Amino acid sequence: MILGIGVDVVDIARFRDALERTPALRERLFTEVERDLAIQSLAARFAAKEAVAKALGAPRGLSHLEAEVRRDRSGRPELCVTGEAAEVARRLGVQRWHVSLSHDGGVAMAYVIAEG
Repeated sequence: MILGIGVDVVDIARFRDALERTPALRERLFTEVERDLAIQSLAARFAAKEAVAKALGAPRGLSHLEAEVRRDRSGRPELCVTGEAAEVARRLGVQRWHVSLSHDGGVAMAYVIAEG
C-alpha cells in the first residue's frame, strides 16, 4: 500500500550557484557518500531528499542528511533513511522506499514513494 508520495524539481544552474555561493551548504545537505558527485546528480539527490520529506507529510525537524541516495549493485538508486526521518517513517508504517531520479534540460527531478 502506498503511504506517501513526494516529487520535487530543481533548477540545476540555480542549485550550482547556491553551492558555489555557500560552500558549507554541500556538507549540510549531502552525506560523505554523495558530496563528490556531479552537479546534476547532486541536484537530483537534493530533489529526492525534498521528496522524502513530502512523502512523510513534511514533518518538522528532518535533516537533509537523514535521506541518502545510494546505488545498488545494478546501478539503481535506493534510499537509506535514518534519524528522525526513519522514526517518522516507522510510525507511518513505511517498510520500503522507491525512488526515481532524472535530469535533463537544466532540471533535475526526483519521485519518491513510501510503501507500507
